[in-house]
Amino acid sequence: MTLKELGIGKSGRVVSVGGEKALRRRLLEMGITPRTIVTVRKSAPMGDPIDIYLRSYVLALRLEDAAQIAVEEVVT
Repeated sequence: MTLKELGIGKSGRVVSVGGEKALRRRLLEMGITPRTIVTVRKSAPMGDPIDIYLRSYVLALRLEDAAQIAVEEVVT
């Protein structure tokens, strides 16, 4: 499953980060690395972007970018 498919209030562990070279590098620099736990906090009224919580901060991601991040759902 991807981060885009993870529901609001659900948590997941990052399995892999895909995307083009520049996008992948940027996501990794923002702290979205394998084995990181992320929680989807909320989404904008039209659904894009989504707010995710990781490493003690909130990050807004476009759904297009969230679709490049593979996660496995975890129970917190």
